[in-house]
Order: sequence, then structure tokens, then C-alpha cells
Amino acid sequence: MSGTRQEIAEARRLVVKVGSSALTTAGSGLDVARLDALVDAIAARVAREAQIVLVSSGAIGAGLAPLSLGKRPRDLATQQAAASVGQLALAHAYAESFGRYSLTVGQVLLTSDDVVRRSHYRNAQRTFSRLLALGAVPVVNENDTVATQEIRFGDNDRLAALVAHLIGADALVLLSDVDGLYDGDPRDGATRRITEVLSESDVDGISVGMSSSGLGTGGMVSKLAAARTAAGAGIPVLLAAAAYAAGALGPADVGTAFAPADTRLSARRFWLGYAADASGRLRLDDGAVTAIVRRRRSLLAAGIIGVEGDFQAGDVVDLVDTKDIPVARGVVAFDAGELPGLIGRSTPELPAEFRREVVHADDLVPLRR
Repeated sequence: MSGTRQEIAEARRLVVKVGSSALTTAGSGLDVARLDALVDAIAARVAREAQIVLVSSGAIGAGLAPLSLGKRPRDLATQQAAASVGQLALAHAYAESFGRYSLTVGQVLLTSDDVVRRSHYRNAQRTFSRLLALGAVPVVNENDTVATQEIRFGDNDRLAALVAHLIGADALVLLSDVDGLYDGDPRDGATRRITEVLSESDVDGISVGMSSSGLGTGGMVSKLAAARTAAGAGIPVLLAAAAYAAGALGPADVGTAFAPADTRLSARRFWLGYAADASGRLRLDDGAVTAIVRRRRSLLAAGIIGVEGDFQAGDVVDLVDTKDIPVARGVVAFDAGELPGLIGRSTPELPAEFRREVVHADDLVPLRR
């Protein structure tokens, strides 16, 4: 067994994410047998003194049949109506299933605001901590019934990666209808499953597609992005099929394992890099990119070649290279209106009141590329 798989197998606190396609079927709604099998695997891990937070999709899918909807609706209002009905069915099913093991579940509904705003972020941390301390299994979902298009997480894979860091998880397990990461379309017999991802180079050039079930919103694209986010923040990740949940939550000998980065980001730096919304962009020259990414230096006005957005000092901005690829994120020290007259100028050339870093190194997080 690899070191990464052993870390996952021995993790004391885990986030487990399960997708809609693993819990629901088109036209029939919630599949209780599949849900019970997942709960069986989670309960077995809890019995070994592990704490588990379950991030579960399926609310919209569970609401389709009761509302006589034949497929996942495209418009937001109908999605929210289906989620409103399905959330109750899903929560009841989990309560009943975990009840077989005398385990109590607590429902936690989140919007991106709860993770983006620092005050909400800390409150969510306290809520999860208390639920786990009381022996409950938190069941998390995006709050589809109130989330607007602008503030949605987009998929529960990203939500799971954010929650994993938020609670200080030792591992993240992503369960879906695919048994791992492949080097192409898994329906093509010529492709192979990648058993271990040790670095970014292991997944360079891999083409992954969307879910074909019609029930989920993520697909392999979002799962790979979530795995890279969590692994880059120091959390080992296992991507596997929900049908193999017992193996994923047992010896961790299935699916694809993602090795974690050597160091774990602090809560603030993780929030800055992956959770906070960016209010604008600063375009950098090649020298500035090298300074902030490789040398971990502060961003100075001399290295900026363009400014986009309407932001104020203290907002989070993306730092992009000459090809518009984000290379870092940081808290900017100037308003957007102040920067055009400063960019490209060395510090001694600036008026005394502007002789400071545009983004200080302590408020800057390079992104994995």
C-alpha cells in the first residue's frame, strides 16, 4: 500500500462526498438501497473511531419523482423547487439509515457566502466542531433552495474540498459513478485507470468529460479540480466509485489516490486561495510572476502591466500572467482607481504615500498550475 493510501485508511477525520448519480436514478428518484450501502460503509468507519462529515448531493434528484418531473430541470426556480421537496426526503432517508447504527445525523446547508465571508467561515467551523464532538454525522449540501446563480458553489465536489480544509480533515474521499481517474474516456477500452497521482505532471494533458447520468452537475472535471485543490492544500484524496465505498472507507485500495502537498495551508491562506471571491485582476510581467510564485516575494507596482475590475483596498484579486492564466491570489493594498498611475514604476519613483507593496507576501497565495 502506498503512503497516501495508508494515510487515507488511517485518517481519523474525513470528508466523504457522494454524487447524485450514486444515490438517485432518473425517473425513480432516491435509491434507498444505494444510500443504505453508503451508510453501511460510513458506519463501519465511524465504529473504528473516525469522525466523518458527509457531503451529499441528491436533493434535486430526490425531488424529481414527487413533483412528476422526468429529468433534472434546467431553470433555477424549478431546480430550487425540486431541492425543497427532495431535501426533506434525503434528510429523512439518511436519518433512518444511520439510525440502524444508533448514529445521529445533523443537516448543514451551506451557500458560498458561508465559506467566502470570513465571519461565516469561522461560524461554520464552530458548528462542525460541535456536531462532531457530540458524536453526530453532519450531512452537508449546498442550500439549493435559496442559492442564486451568482452565489452557487457550482458543484458539491468543490464544496467538499472547502469543507475538508474548513474542518481540518485528514482525508477527502470523493465517491461517484466512476471508479477513478482515467487517462481518457473510461468508456473507451484503450484507456487505463491512474492509480496514483503524485504531482501535477501526472494529470497534465488528461482529457476528462462531464457526467453522463443527467442528474449531476459536476462530472470528472469538477472532481479532478476538487482533488487538486484539496491535495494542494495538504489533504490526501481518494477518488472512487460509490459502489466501492466499503473499500474506499476501509483499506483505501480502490480508485485513484492523490498525494498531498508537503505542507498544509493555514485556514486563512486556504480561504484566500480557494474560497474567497476575487473582485478584480492584476496582469503581471514575467519578472513579477517569477518573483511571487517561485521566490514568494511581495508584488510591487513595477511588475504590474494591467488592472481590471472595480475593487477597493483590502479586496481579494487574481494575479494573472501575460497569457491571462491565474498564478496567485492576494489581498490588494490599493483601490482600483489608484493603480493606473502607479503601475510599471519602481518604488523610489512613487510618491511617498504610495511606496508600499501592492500585494504583500503575507497576503498572497501562489496557485498550483
